[in-house]
Amino acid sequence: MTARTRDEGSPGRPGLTYPEVAATRGGPLPAGYRHLHVRHRLGRGDLGVVGRGLLAWRVHAAAHVTVDADAPVADVGVDVRTRLGAGPLRLVVPCRVVWAETGERSVGFGYGSLPGHPFVGEESFRVERDDAGVLWFVVDAFSRPAWRWLVPLAWAVPLVQHAYLRLLAHGARRLARAG
Repeated sequence: MTARTRDEGSPGRPGLTYPEVAATRGGPLPAGYRHLHVRHRLGRGDLGVVGRGLLAWRVHAAAHVTVDADAPVADVGVDVRTRLGAGPLRLVVPCRVVWAETGERSVGFGYGSLPGHPFVGEESFRVERDDAGVLWFVVDAFSRPAWRWLVPLAWAVPLVQHAYLRLLAHGARRLARAG
């Protein structure tokens, strides 16, 4: 398995907005945040094809999520801006890839919030193959509002996150079927 982790904050390049870097990689999620764990069944498929698609932002593209990234692959240290919504309701969400791994049964990455993100925390995306050969799209996240005006809307966050993750799972499923 190939795995890498780090935060590349430096002068002129802001650091992450939380200290628990790479907590979504397999350790317990930190206290003080809302936790999310979601698994979507993709069915049978080629882990390599779907995993490479995930790391190359093609899962996001297949879900019609706009991604602007500093590199064509989700690699450690790459800054990413997902664009959600349209027109004046468009939200730009800046993140940095903090870990990435490629293994025989799992391919994935995690990215964390940068200044300007509406939430503080981290989210990971994995494609996993179980013992029966079935692929799963797995997301783990921890977050809390970064902007005070979002606190009263915290009840709606899980609804929005689950809808967003269903879109991404649909994109991953499309890649699994095509591969």
